[in-house]
Amino acid sequence: MNGMLIAVLPLSVGFILDLIIGDPQNWPHPIRLIGIAIEKGETLFRHFASKTKRGELGAGAIMAICIILLSFLIPAAILWIAYEIHLILGLAVETIMCYQILAVKSLKTESMKVYKELDKNDIEGAREKLSMIVGRDTVNLTEEGIVKAAVETVAENTSDGTVAPMLFIAIGGAPLGFLYKAVNTMDSMIGYKNDKYLYFGRFAAKLDDVLNYIPARLSGIFMIVAAFFCRLDFKNAGRIFIRDRYNHASPNSAQTEAVCAGALNVQLAGNAYYFGKLYEKKTIGDDMRPIEKRDIILSNRLLYGTAWITLMVCMLGMVVVRWLI
Repeated sequence: MNGMLIAVLPLSVGFILDLIIGDPQNWPHPIRLIGIAIEKGETLFRHFASKTKRGELGAGAIMAICIILLSFLIPAAILWIAYEIHLILGLAVETIMCYQILAVKSLKTESMKVYKELDKNDIEGAREKLSMIVGRDTVNLTEEGIVKAAVETVAENTSDGTVAPMLFIAIGGAPLGFLYKAVNTMDSMIGYKNDKYLYFGRFAAKLDDVLNYIPARLSGIFMIVAAFFCRLDFKNAGRIFIRDRYNHASPNSAQTEAVCAGALNVQLAGNAYYFGKLYEKKTIGDDMRPIEKRDIILSNRLLYGTAWITLMVCMLGMVVVRWLI
C-alpha cells in the first residue's frame, strides 16, 4: 500500500501545487528554458542547413530530436541522483517537476485576464491580453471574436496543458512529461504552415499530432463527463463531439473544442486571420445562442472539472498497474 501511495504522490501533490501557485512570471521555469533552447537551436541548425526543402526538413528533425532527448534525459538524470540520495528527496524533486509541467491555473489566469478587460468594456485591452495566449491576429476582433478565441484556447489547452501531460506523467513519470511538453512547445513555436516553418517545423508538428492523438480523444471523453458534473449540457457535448471533432486542420484540436461548444450551446471556430492572412475554417457546434463573455468562465469551469477527472483516472491507473506488478 505504501508503494502505491508513493507512486501517485508526485503527480497528485504537483497537481495541487499548480492549482494553488500557478505559474508566477518572475519564477524560473524549465518550459521557458526549453523555449530558449528551441530558439537557439533553430538559429544553429538553420545556419548549417541548406536552403532547400530537404535541408530544412532534415535540420528541423535533427533539432527536434536533440531538444526531445535533452528534455527527457536531464530530468531523468536529476531524478536518478535525487532518488539515489534519499526517497523523500526524490519524491520532492519529482513533485516539483510535475507541478512545473502542468498548466491548469495559468491557463485560467491568462484567459480570465481577457474576461476582466471585457468586463470593463475595454476591447483594446481584451485584444492585447488575448494576443498573449493565441496565435491568431487579434487587432480587429470584435467582442464576440475575442470571447470565441479565448474559449477555444481554454478548450484546446485543456488537452495540451492538462490532460496529456498528466497521462504522460502517469505512464513515465516527470521525464516523460517533460518530453511531451518539449514536443508541444516546439509545435507552438515552429509548427506553423507558413513560408518560414513549413519544412523546418514539419517534424515537430507531425510528432505533436502523434503524441496528442490518444490524449486529445480521452480529453474529449473526460470533458463530456466533466460537463455533467459542472451542470452544463453534457448530452449536447457528446453529440457535437461525435459530429464536429474533425472540423479542424489538426486531427486533435477540435476534439475538446467540439465538446466545449456543445456543452456551452455555442458555435466556435470559423475563419480567422494569422499573420495577416485569412484562413478559412469550418465551424464547430451549433449557433444555439450568442456567445458571451461569461462563457470564458464556463470554459474554465469545464477545464477544472476535466483536470480533476483526469487526475482521478491517472491515480487509479497508476495504483492498478503498481498492484499488478
